[in-house]
Formats: sequence, structure tokens, C-alpha cells
Amino acid sequence: MSSSPPPRARAAAKVLPADAPTTRGLTSVITGVVIVCALYFGRDVLIPIILAVLLSFLVAPFVGLLRRLHFGQVPSVIVAVFATLGVIVSIGVLIGLQVVQLSGDLPHYQRAVERKIQNLERHTVGRANAILNKASNDLKRISPAPTHDADGRSRLASSGDGRVQVEVHEPPPSPIGLAQQLLSLVIGPVETTGIVLVVAIFILLQREDLRDRLIRLLGSRDLHRTTTAMDEAARRLSRYFLAQLSINIGVGLVISIGLMVIGVPGAILFGVLTALLRFVPYIGTWIAALVAVVFAAAVGPSWSMLIWTMVLFGATDLIAGQIVEPLAYGRSTGLSPFAVIVAAIFWSWIWGPIGLVLSTPLTLCLVILGRHVERLEFLDVLFGDRPALTPAENFYQRLLVNDPDELLAQAESLLKARSLSTYYDEVALAGLRLAYNDLLRGVVTAEQIRRITESAHDIVEGLEETADLLKRPTKNETPPASTGLSEEDEDVRHSPPPNHFDAKQEGHTTAVLCIAGRGELDALAGMIAVQLLRKHGLIADLAPYARFSRTNFTDIDLDGVPIICIVSFDATESPSYLRNLQRRLRLRAPQAEQIVGITDPQNLLDPDGFLRETTSATSFKQVVDLCVAAARRQTGDSVAWEGLTNGREAAPALAPALTAPGPVIGGNLQNA
Repeated sequence: MSSSPPPRARAAAKVLPADAPTTRGLTSVITGVVIVCALYFGRDVLIPIILAVLLSFLVAPFVGLLRRLHFGQVPSVIVAVFATLGVIVSIGVLIGLQVVQLSGDLPHYQRAVERKIQNLERHTVGRANAILNKASNDLKRISPAPTHDADGRSRLASSGDGRVQVEVHEPPPSPIGLAQQLLSLVIGPVETTGIVLVVAIFILLQREDLRDRLIRLLGSRDLHRTTTAMDEAARRLSRYFLAQLSINIGVGLVISIGLMVIGVPGAILFGVLTALLRFVPYIGTWIAALVAVVFAAAVGPSWSMLIWTMVLFGATDLIAGQIVEPLAYGRSTGLSPFAVIVAAIFWSWIWGPIGLVLSTPLTLCLVILGRHVERLEFLDVLFGDRPALTPAENFYQRLLVNDPDELLAQAESLLKARSLSTYYDEVALAGLRLAYNDLLRGVVTAEQIRRITESAHDIVEGLEETADLLKRPTKNETPPASTGLSEEDEDVRHSPPPNHFDAKQEGHTTAVLCIAGRGELDALAGMIAVQLLRKHGLIADLAPYARFSRTNFTDIDLDGVPIICIVSFDATESPSYLRNLQRRLRLRAPQAEQIVGITDPQNLLDPDGFLRETTSATSFKQVVDLCVAAARRQTGDSVAWEGLTNGREAAPALAPALTAPGPVIGGNLQNA
């Protein structure tokens, strides 16, 4: 056999120049700055409106329930809003009663605090003072005596400077002044609450009209996209608020009951405080826990009350955060943990404590908006919980950096809910298509091609023992990694694997000769095809294009080979070398059925490019299905091609492959 021809010379990588800056980017930056400034300087007007909108999302399910009970629209809204107001007032009264009760027992708690402080000082500061005093006395014994002046007084002594201390006392406030101070503290929250309730009532009364006006304002040209975005925002916000409110109430009840059992005074107050502060992401629970722990340490006769309080808050937050919240929120809230932290910092800077509470729902609205508005897509990429790269893009990126370990971990996760052939089609084939497009552009270097080849070999070899079966995840298994598909396309991952060829049941064996094209990625596609064919009961081997070139073709005998599969990413374009290869194969093996893949689904095979008897495949699953169908049309045992030099002299060596398929990389591929 003659030596393989040298590899083709590759043009230097040419990366397209970056787009020149345009006025669109500058306009976007200016618009963003203006929006941030408007949010900051208009917070006194925007905060009540935003609170009213979010309150309407929270009350809307209750309004819908009342309307299903045949209440009118106006009575339903009034009853729901005033019921919400009653709950808010009740919580305020409960907090006030608890504060009054604790203030009445404050002298008792003060004495307990003083005793503990004295004990702490005696065991910490007192011991430190004793050590310092001892050290000071030791220094005085060894230091020289101080010198005295003519009057016999120490130079260190200082005489008075004759200054007189003056203290300024303000007169006690009058009753009118006390009333004004009290009103100044109360009138602000009462005014904001009134504005929020009035705006929420009008939003609930004119909900459909406001929705239509927003559609007209934001996207009347694309009603489907705008309606989908608004429905998704309303659904996610309502679900988030209801789930969060239910969880917070449950956590508050558990904390109140637990503190009562421990014996901490004001247990109801700390439970309500915990329920309210849990709206602050991540740190809200621990702020309430810090207050409760400090109070328990102050009033408890020993340190046991403090320890049990810490255990109560830690266990409750762990169960609520790791078990209850994932069950209540479903798959996720739609935000990444990074987004929650950044949003909390940004909105607290813009709007203060209220912004900290509203940070999660506001950012969730922005992420939903970014999913449906092209110019705001960066918001979904930065703050959304969906993967930034699809599995195919991640596959290609990991190939470029030669990281097969992460790819194998991704494959194991994805294979929990899909068959091996589906994984190869959705992830590996799609990723190799991306690499093929970059090869056509001339931006892939020789070093990157080497990395891609090495990593892909490791992936195929690592999946050698994986059966091509559809495994649905059980309830106790972790969910598979995200496919990056839309919700309506998620059923693709459950597509059944190809048919299996049973040699005993069919009564004969069938061999498939896979011939890779001469492209850099064709051998990788051929390896995957051979692996899948062997897993489905066929004898398969892979040969490089060089073995079937015009100069080497005369040394090859294809008598008895029933199925020939040409695997190449160039199949769609049907280049001349593939057409000539197919004609030579047809002349030498007219009895063999020919299958050509992998063609592009978006650009099907040109019927005039190959022989009319050719069958094309767009995926690995179709390759296997077509080969299995062709094998069932055979009537007798066929001869495998692996290792043949002249005729069939090496055919007996393949007999063990009927029961135990060999490695994917055959001898011919290694010789290539």
C-alpha cells in the first residue's frame, strides 16, 4: 500500500476585524446612564408606584378567587386590598404590643445584662488589667525615681490652667413638640402606604386596560412576543411572591414556636421580624438571627439559651433554603446567585433598604424582558439562570481548550435523560458543525485542530461502555444538565434510540464499511458512527479516504461488503472527490448499498450531486437506522472489510466481533 498523501496546506488563520464603534452603542450607554439617574433622583415617586405594582401581583390571585365566587370586579378589588391592609395593620399592632411588653421588662433585662457584662469583664478585661498592673509595678521598681524642681514638686505634675467647664442643657420638649416629632416619624410611612394602596386599587381595577396600553406602547408590531413576555413576567412574579410569602410565614412560625420552647422573651416579635427580613436575599434571616442571639445572650441565665437559638436559626434556614424553596420555586426563580447579589447591591444603592427588598423581583422583570427583547438580551445572559452557552457550543469550546474531563462530566449528566445517539446528534454533531464552519472560515489553527482531535478521541473512548438506551431520571436522581432548548423543545431529548440488529434473530450477520472524507473532522464523525453501529449489533469498521484514493483503489477488493457508509461534513456540498469516490465504489462493489452522511438539515443533499441510488442521512441516528434497515434486507452472512489487503484473507479475524465488538478505532484508521 502506498503512503498517504501529505496533508493539504492550510491558509493562515484570518479573523474578521471587529465592528467599528457606531452611534448605536453610544446611544445605548447614554440611555443606560439616563435611566440610572432617573431611578436615583425619582425614587420618591417611583418607589410607591413599584410597590403598588408588586402588591397588585401579590393580590391578583386573591382577586381572581373572589371573582370566581361571583363577586363583582370592584367589590373583589376593594375586599382584597382592605384584607391586605388589615394584615399589614395586624402585623404592625402585633409588633407594637411585643415591643411594649419587652420595654416593660427592660429593667429586669438590664440587670441581667449588667451581671453578664460584669462577668465578662472579670474574666476578660479584668484579667488583662491585672496583668498590665503587674507589669507596670515591675517597671516602676526598675525605673529611676522622677526628678524634682526647686519647689520640691515633680516635673510630671501639672498645675491647673484656670479653665472653667461649661455644659449646655436643652430645655425639656413641650407636649406639642413631642407630638410633632412623633407625627414626623409616622406620617411618612402612612403617606407612602396610602399612595401604594390607592395606586394598587387602580391597577387592579384597570388591569386589562393597562396591559393593552403597555402592549401598544412596547410592541404592537409583535403581539405574540409582547404578550408572551408580559404573561411570563406576571406568572413568574406571582409565583415568586406567593411562594416566598408562604415560606416566610412558615419560617416565622417555626422561629416563634422554637423561641417559645427555648424560653426567649418576645418570641412572636422575633418570628415576625424573621418573616419580614427574609424578603432581603441571603442576609435577611441572619440579621434577625443576630438580634435574637444577642437578646438571648443578654437575658438568659446561662449560655445555653444562646446556643439553642443559634441552632434553631441555622437548622430552620438550612431546611428552608435547601429543601423547601427548591420545591416551592420549581426549577428555579429565573435568576443566578450572582444576579441576586449584584441586584441587591445595585438597588440598595439606588433606593436604600426598600431597594434591597425589591431587588430580586425587579431584576427578575429585567431578565424576562431581556429574553424577549433583542437589544436587552445581555440582561438575560448576565443575570439569568439559563446557561450562557448551549451544550453544543460548550462542547466546541471545551474541544478548543482540550478539556475532555469536563465534556465527559457534561455527557454523563445529559445522558441521564437521553440516549447516547441523541447526545451525539444534539451535542457532539452540533458542536463539530460549529468547528467545521470555523474551518471553512480559516480561523482554526493547526494547534487547535490537534486539540479538537485529541479531546474528541477521549470523549468517544470514554463513552465506549455506555449503552445506547433511553434512561429517564428517577425521582431520587439529580436533574440532567440544561440542554439550552426552549420548554416546548425539551421533549426532543426523549427521542428513542435507533433500532437494534439482532444477528441471531435475523439469521445472518451484516458488516458496514464506513469511509471518512478527507476533511479534518470527518474521521471524528466516522468514529462516532462506527461506535453507534457496533452498539446496535452491526459489524463496522472505519477506513480513511486515503485507502480509497485513485492510486490505491486497485489494491482493494470489496466483494462481499454489503453496506458502505460515506461519512463527511462535505457531503452537503457534494465536492468532486466524494462524487468520484462514490462512482469508484459503485463500479467495484455494485451490490453494496451506499449511504452518505452527515448532510446539513438546513441544506439537504443535492439529488444531482451523487448517484440517484444514494441514501442520505442528516444525523447519526439516521445513519444507524438506515444501516440497520439495509442489513435486514440482506439474506446471508457478509464479509467484514477490516484488515483486508487482497480479497478475504483477513475475514476470519473478525469473527469475535460478532459477540464482543472491538474498539472503535480499527487498524485501518490507525494506519492512516
